[in-house]
Amino acid sequence: MYSLFRELGVQMALRREAVPFAAAFIIAEMFYKWKSFTLECIGFLITWLLLSYIQSLFVKDDG
Repeated sequence: MYSLFRELGVQMALRREAVPFAAAFIIAEMFYKWKSFTLECIGFLITWLLLSYIQSLFVKDDG
């Protein structure tokens, strides 16, 4: 995360990752009830990664 902000700057990093982050957060909060913080955190991070990847396929990188 630090590298992302350092390389892109705060504004560009937030513009690029805000939507996938928010969507992954909502999905994890609604559906991931595994009774283990570690598993839910890993699930959230994987979901964020996948949503970010999917977004990169459809949204032109203006950076």
